[in-house]
Amino acid sequence: MLRPLVISDAEALQVINKLSLGYQFPLDRTQQQLEKLLGDAHHILLGLEDPGSGRLLGYVHAEVFDTLYAETGLNVLGLAVLSDWQNQGIGKKLMKGLEEEAKKHSYSFIRLNSGAQRKSAHAFYGKIGYNGDKLQKRFIKSMKSIDGF
Repeated sequence: MLRPLVISDAEALQVINKLSLGYQFPLDRTQQQLEKLLGDAHHILLGLEDPGSGRLLGYVHAEVFDTLYAETGLNVLGLAVLSDWQNQGIGKKLMKGLEEEAKKHSYSFIRLNSGAQRKSAHAFYGKIGYNGDKLQKRFIKSMKSIDGF
């Protein structure tokens, strides 16, 4: 069943992020972030749960993408499904749910980035109608001081 995420999903999300995406992010911080994002209308967080057990199997997280060079759209920040449940249509249902949200709010597009090495993810996105239009490198600079300054 597709549904909005709720604060009680934090533990399941932390497990999904660890097992499916490789992110080691503590549960307390996951809870804090989830609570903050659930209160922000610029973020859409949808989950898909097993109707029998109520177990969260995957989620999609997108934010409103506003720039000076394009119409308003959505930017997918995360899509993850537990590995035992992959290739069963869950990712597709999550993305279709996100597309319905985009239509409801009259957003012009949905965009996402996917790591160059994630070939199966690229095939999945292509299969559900997303076009890969360019290659990018990510540059990041931590704003946390290494030296304590």
